[in-house]
Amino acid sequence: MTTTVLPLVPENQEFDASINNTNYKFKVIWRGSFWCMDLMDSSGSAIVTGIPMVSGADLLGQYQHLSLGFSLYVIGNDGLTDPTQYNLGINNKLCVVTE
Repeated sequence: MTTTVLPLVPENQEFDASINNTNYKFKVIWRGSFWCMDLMDSSGSAIVTGIPMVSGADLLGQYQHLSLGFSLYVIGNDGLTDPTQYNLGINNKLCVVTE
């Protein structure tokens, strides 16, 4: 099992990441009271959208039927605090855990 931190900043953003030799697009948006993430394939077609970025759970846990081969976790300095508008990527990291 390997854990990789995806670099984020506390602002709306889109970025690409290669996970298990597959390219994905991510979109992260502040929704007024929480961060939300979309996961897309390399062409920009949605795989899963509107995922609340909360600490303490696999963000893709309910999508295991997609057999993506990885998990996504938001990890805060204390392990439990959800990211705020101003600390995403600073105190809270988005981690990819591959099998």
